Amino acid sequence: MNPEELLNENNNRKNESPLKSLETDLRLYSESIREIAVEIMVEGLSAYPIFIAHQHEVSLGELILNKDELNTEWNINASTLEEFVEKGVIKKELKQRFIDNYKNAHEFMCVFAIVPEGANFIFFPYGKE
Repeated sequence: MNPEELLNENNNRKNESPLKSLETDLRLYSESIREIAVEIMVEGLSAYPIFIAHQHEVSLGELILNKDELNTEWNINASTLEEFVEKGVIKKELKQRFIDNYKNAHEFMCVFAIVPEGANFIFFPYGKE
């Protein structure tokens, strides 16, 4: 079985992963997400902005892009490494490993993608300026 089949929750798109629609939305949201990431870093809130992509309610971060208002498939919340550690999503003892693997925040958005089967971190490149 392909990983895509495990993520398939949408029966009218039989073989398409919801991550395909996430990729489409992230390309659309790219510039807005980059601006917010820079703002988080410049204001000193965190050197490690994290964006949560979800299709249902989550109690992590702050909603910045609403799928219903934008007629897209994914909501995006803005958060930080510090909130992820505080809420126990990233264990304190694994914080340094996360930092070591974190990609340049000016070139990649760090996305925590939540699907019914689970969640994972994705580093998605911003579009060309």
